[in-house]
Amino acid sequence: MSAPVLRITGLQVAYGGIQAVKGIDLEIGAGELVALIGANGAGKTTTLRAVTGSQDWRGSIQYLGRSTQDVPAHELLRQGLVMVPEGRGIFTRMTVAENLLMGAYARRDAAAIADDLEEQYRTFPRLKQRAAQLAGNLSGGEQQMLAMARALMSRPRLLLLDEPSMGLAPIMVEKIFEVIRAASARAIPILLVEQNARLALEAAHRAYVLESGVVTLHGEAQELLHDPKVRAAYLGE
Repeated sequence: MSAPVLRITGLQVAYGGIQAVKGIDLEIGAGELVALIGANGAGKTTTLRAVTGSQDWRGSIQYLGRSTQDVPAHELLRQGLVMVPEGRGIFTRMTVAENLLMGAYARRDAAAIADDLEEQYRTFPRLKQRAAQLAGNLSGGEQQMLAMARALMSRPRLLLLDEPSMGLAPIMVEKIFEVIRAASARAIPILLVEQNARLALEAAHRAYVLESGVVTLHGEAQELLHDPKVRAAYLGE
């Protein structure tokens, strides 16, 4: 069996005297879509920030079989570790097309970049219609589409998604999850943080439940979807 794409062991993150993540273990295998669910303040985003190298941490994080300790965030990005942050993080004073090309800034395969750009325009026709517009003028849903498309332009080897459905209309949420499922079908490993636990569990292969910085449950997503504790705490049942 091949080594996990991502293996987290004993991860701890503190903000001052507050322990936000308290020694969690988590891993993602090749081609897996893994969901990380939990309430606000559980430590989900903090975990993603540690993985991307934008947050100090203790413990062990291995990406593609190598420790990420002391590896700068920009180098992890060059190695294919890509995150779509909560709040989208688009370049508002750049056009839609410029944002998409920024996703491929570390690549040198011009012909393949052009092909990928057209693929994103096929996936997100609205982005093609607005290619010359400033990204800051897009609606929230369109900005989320742009953030997803920009990440895919980098051809990620591991894609981290932080609350991709937050604040979106139902029709936009449906489109975003359609793209997430399509990316997973292409065997892109994905770690999905999503407050809509039902959507996350329906899309994922496996899942972890994070409560107050501790993993309290983990297993097959379909099993957790029918777990009475999960249903009561996160599905409103």
